[in-house]
Amino acid sequence: MAKSPLKPFEIEIQGLSLDQHSFDFSFDNQLFEAFEGSLIEKGKGSAHVELLKSETMMALSFEVEGSVELICDRSLRPFDYELDIRQELIIKFGDEFAELDDDIVVIPRETQHLNVAQYIYEFISVDVPMKKLHPELVTEEDEDYEVEGSLIYQTSAEQEQDDDTEENVDPRWEALKKFRNN
Repeated sequence: MAKSPLKPFEIEIQGLSLDQHSFDFSFDNQLFEAFEGSLIEKGKGSAHVELLKSETMMALSFEVEGSVELICDRSLRPFDYELDIRQELIIKFGDEFAELDDDIVVIPRETQHLNVAQYIYEFISVDVPMKKLHPELVTEEDEDYEVEGSLIYQTSAEQEQDDDTEENVDPRWEALKKFRNN
């Protein structure tokens, strides 16, 4: 029987004391090959996981560093994209498995092992930019696009004022005002 490529990412949680624990994992291409339909095929790096276990839950802090090979959307040339990810995950103990939120998961109380490979893979996948550009092709406009929280479309202040005045001047109200003034 072949060993699963995700086996090294297992943490035996059943025997862990109610305390803080540290785990270190290394990943390579096998991590991405283990997930069907992965947009990432090549990469390598490490993940450091801090696990704080209590009676009712576990708080996990992930630090993922490394690089993945991406294909440039413009030139179709491969390039390495550096990873520096910090993520938190809360795992609560319950009756059955449930995903309450992006960062809150419920697992059955009798779970003996926790495999963190899926979480590491998801954190990496989410970190990959939508617009994949080779560093040699990045322009100032592209860098502005990458800024988090930036607006893609913006109306001018004059246009907004025009919209406000149009909303305030409803012809039906104007007709009623004429009756009231007479």
